Amino acid sequence: MAELAFGVDIGGSGVKGAPVDLVTGECTAERVRIPTPQPSTPKAVAKTVAQVLAEFGDAAAGLAVGITVPCVVTHGITRSAANIDKKWIDYAAADVLADILGRPITLMNDADAAGLAEVYYGAAQGQAGLVIVTTLGTGIGTAMIYDGVLIPNSELGHLEIDGFDAEKRAAASARTEEDLNWNTYIKRLQRYYEVLEALFTPDLFVVGGGISRNSEKFLPFLRLRAPIVPAKLRNQAGIVGAARFAHEQKTV
Repeated sequence: MAELAFGVDIGGSGVKGAPVDLVTGECTAERVRIPTPQPSTPKAVAKTVAQVLAEFGDAAAGLAVGITVPCVVTHGITRSAANIDKKWIDYAAADVLADILGRPITLMNDADAAGLAEVYYGAAQGQAGLVIVTTLGTGIGTAMIYDGVLIPNSELGHLEIDGFDAEKRAAASARTEEDLNWNTYIKRLQRYYEVLEALFTPDLFVVGGGISRNSEKFLPFLRLRAPIVPAKLRNQAGIVGAARFAHEQKTV
């Protein structure tokens, strides 16, 4: 019988969830997506998470539940808020979610969840040493995993590079908003990743976010010592990583 856990990925536009097979990293049922409520206050979002779980009925009963948020998370408290209501800042989110759902939950940063998913089931599977996973989107999310152990809340998209917050120059949104051609954008990515490499000397970079679908247009042109590869799990990564992390926390 498969070992299962349930993953929920809270985003600025949608709350998505599904049960996950922890051996294969695959969702065992079609994921459910419900639009993120507006305003996206913690209690309103928690009720939406409850609706997602309710869609699966008995299939979700008894499973460890992992939930991602676009926030820094320390000891169950959300310390920041990206593309979500500012009431999440310094909020006891894990306790509130558990209370509204009526069950224990594990809460984590969304980029960290995506990183774990890539290490266990995706592009970094079997990779020893330090893996840095970056998601290029509206901003830059990052996850650092060393020998399978997550170093949470790295927030390396906010490094100051050449006087700029890195994500303001190198996020996928910067390419779109500034109408950059690929050559110009590649130069920005090169600068970003070479600084990351100088600081952390990773064994592997994994690049996610929607732009990774066009990875052949930029990844082969980056000159780094470490390999840099596209992510594999894409839209499923948050759900899968959250489920895996919840299972790990339950079994500690």
